[in-house]
Amino acid sequence: MKKLEIVLFLFLITTSANTFAQELNTPGVNSRLYLGTSDNQPLIVGFGGSEGGNAWASNYWKPTRDQFIAKGYAFLALGYFGCKGAPDTLDRIAIDQVHNAILEAAKNPKINRRKIAIIGGSRGGDIALLIGSYYPDIKCVVAIVPSHVAFPGHTANLSTSAWTYQGKELPFVPVNEEAVPFLMQHNLRGAFETMLKDTVAEQKALIKVENINGPILFLSATKDEICPSTLMSDRMTARLKTYHFKYHNEHLVIAGSHSEPLKHFDAVFAFLDKHFK
Repeated sequence: MKKLEIVLFLFLITTSANTFAQELNTPGVNSRLYLGTSDNQPLIVGFGGSEGGNAWASNYWKPTRDQFIAKGYAFLALGYFGCKGAPDTLDRIAIDQVHNAILEAAKNPKINRRKIAIIGGSRGGDIALLIGSYYPDIKCVVAIVPSHVAFPGHTANLSTSAWTYQGKELPFVPVNEEAVPFLMQHNLRGAFETMLKDTVAEQKALIKVENINGPILFLSATKDEICPSTLMSDRMTARLKTYHFKYHNEHLVIAGSHSEPLKHFDAVFAFLDKHFK
């Protein structure tokens, strides 16, 4: 096949009358790009959480993806572990490799590469904030039930960071002896709260949200059974205030469990339309 024919072939499927989906060749990351027909589309990047896989490419999230497309955005679904082409485990994920995948998608002529926003939930919120804090070409972050620090990777002994940058592990809050009984009881929130008693490690592992080059929206849950997301989001908003963060930022507290904020994309759309698009 000729090169042009191959390119057209890789533009795999039409998902609706006005939406096209394309698989991208991005080393270490599973990438699927959804495009509308207009020019100059702002790019939304979507990360799932500790469930792994490429969550935003699933049928479950199709209605929300379609809403983004209908509003004039392009959408990039990224799987950073637990899916084809990505590491098997959430362990020492290279955020620079994930950022490279975003830049590869932004090369599409339909996309406005100066308008890139990231949305992530749970551990996906963590990597969204991290990438935003390291790379100024990210112009907006929406972090849903995120952490304010890096935590361990999901290995058997929990002894490595979940994230790396330029080949080096990012500092993380380790599992201390007091947290072990909570983990054995599958009480994740209790474990995280106990780990955060190590304030020295917490300070070293802080995500430098003040370096993000655009508006930030935090969504947390009042009855979060996985992590103290409201407390951690409050700590990030306090950090932004301390550093006199020049961009708009909000913390929306949702009554309910860890997954409840995922039902409030109306607030996300409103935030993006007002402060990003």
